[in-house]
Amino acid sequence: MIMRDTDRALVQAATAVAKLRCRSDNHTVAAAVRSTEGRVFSGVNVYHFTGGPCAEVVALGAAATQGAGELEAIVAVGDRGRGVLPPCGRCRQVLLDYFPSIKVIVGPPDGLRAIPIADLLPETYVWSDQQVEVPAGPRAALWPVPVVPGVRQAAED
Repeated sequence: MIMRDTDRALVQAATAVAKLRCRSDNHTVAAAVRSTEGRVFSGVNVYHFTGGPCAEVVALGAAATQGAGELEAIVAVGDRGRGVLPPCGRCRQVLLDYFPSIKVIVGPPDGLRAIPIADLLPETYVWSDQQVEVPAGPRAALWPVPVVPGVRQAAED
């Protein structure tokens, strides 16, 4: 996919945030996301040994907090001049689930391109397609209980 001027500006915005805000081991990646109206929102990762949020997810939260509508493009940039970074698997899944038409800027400095998120998740898992209908009844609101052969099941309420 061809990089537009607005895509290059998004990379510049994320790079500026990385230079300004990624000054410790707690914040090493910055992301910028653009809405279809052209508004840009940014965020930085929050590193923690328990698996703190990535910069892309923080940028999505910032966009939601500020009332952004549909988002059309996102990019992550590493600190210390590491350049554009591809999203991790968890971020890819979140992006696909929330914004299935979003483009992600990836690639080396001399070959950046904006590609559809679905291209980064071949044979993707679509959460809404995998939901099972729960039968009506008193237990319908509960998690389904597996039936184990030879084990007596609790009576219905």
